[in-house]
Amino acid sequence: MALIDNIVVFLVSLLVGTLGIYVGARIIAHVDNFSYAALTALIGALAWFLTGLLVGWIPFLGILITLLVYLAVINWRYPGGWINATGIALVAWIVSFVVLYALAAFNIFAVEALGVPGV
Repeated sequence: MALIDNIVVFLVSLLVGTLGIYVGARIIAHVDNFSYAALTALIGALAWFLTGLLVGWIPFLGILITLLVYLAVINWRYPGGWINATGIALVAWIVSFVVLYALAAFNIFAVEALGVPGV
């Protein structure tokens, strides 16, 4: 049963993270592709995890490097440069926070958003 629970949490988290990146990319970069956002969320989560594993232990600098790597993934995947990547990440964070808050408020789900750090 724990395996099924973990799979459900992973999928819901990925879906919420994907939705956040999709909305951010649609608003900021005018890119309308949900599957592209899903792959970006997955790559971003993997990059965040691996970078955090390697340098996350360094106070302040570790989290800053990890965030820059996450932004680099968005910058690589979407047009518009670093400013657009930052905007997409910010909108993704806000959307993910709102969705997760709503899910928790209605006692439906309390998870993190895979692919959007800090949510």
